[in-house]
Amino acid sequence: MSFLMARPEILDAASRELHGINAAVQENNSALAVATTAVAPAAADAVSILTAARFSQHGQLFQEISAQAAAVREQLATTLGISAGSYAATELANAAAVG
Repeated sequence: MSFLMARPEILDAASRELHGINAAVQENNSALAVATTAVAPAAADAVSILTAARFSQHGQLFQEISAQAAAVREQLATTLGISAGSYAATELANAAAVG
């Protein structure tokens, strides 16, 4: 028989920390969005213009993927917090049942 040991206070702390990390990552990505999505060509020649456009496209793709990753991290943090509450409630119910 296997047992699961969960410490709700640790899960809750991890959830809050993950929310904070996610907020910091989103803030930094937002601050760098213009620099990564609007790359200026180094010169007026065709190669420089096309290279800058390609880097801008990569920057835009990075921003889109980062937004998706932020949503996943936010869901994970929220689920972790909900799980902490569920574990705590279950422990209380079990303690009451045992007496």
